Amino acid sequence: MKIQSEKVAKASVKMAISSREEEKILIEKFKNKDILATAVDVGGNINTSMTKIIERALVASKRCGLIKDCHVDDGAVVGATREALLQVIEKANGLNVGGKIGIARSEEHISVCIFMSIGLLHLNEVVIGLGHRSIPNG
Repeated sequence: MKIQSEKVAKASVKMAISSREEEKILIEKFKNKDILATAVDVGGNINTSMTKIIERALVASKRCGLIKDCHVDDGAVVGATREALLQVIEKANGLNVGGKIGIARSEEHISVCIFMSIGLLHLNEVVIGLGHRSIPNG
């Protein structure tokens, strides 16, 4: 079955906004639809955490079998994560954040979604960023 990039993007968003309990159910549901998915928690000051967020996305992708351990796949995950981060940083620059990265892949499509809550005293803001890359199958 041919999976479109929109379906992979939706899967990464669902993973990013899910609870830990929902996450396990979603992983199985997506696996039945030929979509591999994973998620990882992130947090801290957005300016000092950018490298750590990218590293966590890359490690989670490898650990869960979404990508192979090769330069091309690494670059795709890093690029998609950086793209999503740039969307988040517009709202969160200099502030503390907490949230989750959702990653999904099917065939040549890989999507990274970052969903975060921005803490500012008692006023919480929410932000979401989404990145997509294409990588070769096999």
